[in-house]
Amino acid sequence: MALFNQSRSTVVKIIFGGIFLVILIQLLYLQVFSGKYEQLAMDNAVFPKVRYPDRGIIFDRKGRAILNNTIMYDLVVTPSEARQTDTAGLCAILGIDTAEYKKRMLEARFKNGPYRPSIFEDLLTPELHAQLEESIWKFPGFALVERPVRVYPYHAAAHILGYIGEADSTVIRRSKGYYHMGDYTGITGLESYYEQVLMGQRGVQYMIKDNRNRLVGSYEQGRLDTAAVAGRNLHTYLDIELQQLAEKLIAHKVGAIVALDPKTGGILAMTSGPSYDPNNLTGPDKQQNYGHLALDVARPLYNRGIRGQYPAGSTYKPLGALVALEEGLITPASGYDCHGAYFGCNRPVKCMEKWAGHATNLRQAIAWSCNSFFSDILKRTIDNPTYRNPRKGLTQWKEYMTAFGLGHRIGVDLPSENAGNIPDTSQYDKEYRGSWNSCTMTGGGLGIGQDKMTVTPIQMANAICIVANKGYYYIPHFVKSIAGNHSQDTALQNKYLFRHEVLTHISDDLYEVVISGMQDVVDQGTARVAKIPGINICAKTGTAQNKTVLDGKVIELKDNSMFVCFAPRENPVIAIAVVIENGGTGATAAAPIASLMVEKYINDTLRTDRIKEADRIAGLDLMPSYLPRLQYKEDSVRAFQWFKFTKDSSYIRRYLFAHRR
Repeated sequence: MALFNQSRSTVVKIIFGGIFLVILIQLLYLQVFSGKYEQLAMDNAVFPKVRYPDRGIIFDRKGRAILNNTIMYDLVVTPSEARQTDTAGLCAILGIDTAEYKKRMLEARFKNGPYRPSIFEDLLTPELHAQLEESIWKFPGFALVERPVRVYPYHAAAHILGYIGEADSTVIRRSKGYYHMGDYTGITGLESYYEQVLMGQRGVQYMIKDNRNRLVGSYEQGRLDTAAVAGRNLHTYLDIELQQLAEKLIAHKVGAIVALDPKTGGILAMTSGPSYDPNNLTGPDKQQNYGHLALDVARPLYNRGIRGQYPAGSTYKPLGALVALEEGLITPASGYDCHGAYFGCNRPVKCMEKWAGHATNLRQAIAWSCNSFFSDILKRTIDNPTYRNPRKGLTQWKEYMTAFGLGHRIGVDLPSENAGNIPDTSQYDKEYRGSWNSCTMTGGGLGIGQDKMTVTPIQMANAICIVANKGYYYIPHFVKSIAGNHSQDTALQNKYLFRHEVLTHISDDLYEVVISGMQDVVDQGTARVAKIPGINICAKTGTAQNKTVLDGKVIELKDNSMFVCFAPRENPVIAIAVVIENGGTGATAAAPIASLMVEKYINDTLRTDRIKEADRIAGLDLMPSYLPRLQYKEDSVRAFQWFKFTKDSSYIRRYLFAHRR
């Protein structure tokens, strides 16, 4: 019995010893090797306050800040710390219900995890910020964080500057974790193209929290803090006063205006109509404003300056003349006996001028924009006896157009540029099953810049720069220099410093013939309305057919008004392309706009009578008549879909399934 009691005592001792050893090891692990509880303690006592950097500022050519920063506040939440918050009180301040509160909390957990701060309500109004700052102690897990926000003091250049928004999962993934949920990034415009320059680098300030969740001081006297590094500034060629004039002139119109410096490729102004105030896409109302803009059938968010694709119309004719001169198909003295139409093919091409002698030579044909003359020289170009085959003739013609910057993206420093179209043999083969000849495209209007030819306004302006420079161009771009001169800036800027020589075999004498004809356009031809005393303007008007399809029917609209020019002839400092949809002839809408732009840039002001002219044009409403009808139709469809969404649970299930992540 004594032996049994002794054995039992030994077993009990071993058990208690084992338990003690386990507790000792666990304590050692928790206190020495594991940082989990230390981290939890840190999370309870210390708040990592993100310091968002100021994004870089953008300046115009005269050093004026056209985009700047101000400070607003975000309300952020750390879900794991928000269990004891006064939910009803917070909902009352924010004007939301508990269902919306729960939805946002779930999104915060899903996007950023329970232990990291996520934006709960961004860009608070000053009134809302004041309310929250006073009572933030009632809401454990919530904090106010400063956010630099963009402001646009000139209320202009929305399509150029672009806007910023919260980085989504795709951006975060591509950045390999550099961006976090809640970080902002450039979405469009220069904000997007130069994101790596403008964004800066965020910092962190560790703040001590008291038992009422108030930030009461710096943790470890700031030794662990990291400073935010501001983004770098951009200096551009943009002239903000010229930009404001362009936006004024294109009000109540659909189209685009692009102005370039021919000697550098610097973009002096670019506007797309209809436009909008860039301040509408910043601040607390940005989501609501974006919704209105996105649902507008006139597409104010669409940058027609680089994306709009239009028939070039007669603005193409100086290029067609240079090609025919270089190929030896015409001389400066070549003319055409035009009586109002071209009858060289089965389908006549009508000419706007019928009086005798308006195309007795090349200069006259350019000045009076003779469709017959240019239809004839296109047919000669395609049927060029040197190539003995219209397929080779068309291919050679396309090579010329490509060299002039048409039919491909130029490379402007904005995202989403369109290429336009210069037709080749494959396009005609597809439509006509290989059975086509020079009359196919001549009768279709290719010789007068129509048929399958489409160009963007930036391409039109660049092509006219080539004529002004007699054979060279720089890729159009906004940014002249980047502050700081970092090595990675070289890749961004090098291509804009390279001078592109175009068709060097075309002599200056041939360019001079065409340029003389373009000066005659303003001095005595189709664009006399654009004349400015003391400034020799070289230009070309254009009028292009304009159609749209609505409810399955082709609607004929007023022609698009087109105009290209450069000035002064002796030393060009500005080249402009203007497209006004539904504007009529080139001299009706586009030419007066370009003339005002030239005068403003060269003289730095407008005469009194010209200010009145600018006001008249600004008040001219040329919006296509079908737009209200189309808007009503689109709004009705959306209203019906929303009705079904809210009334039909099966529709909701199908919608959620179709839009699942």
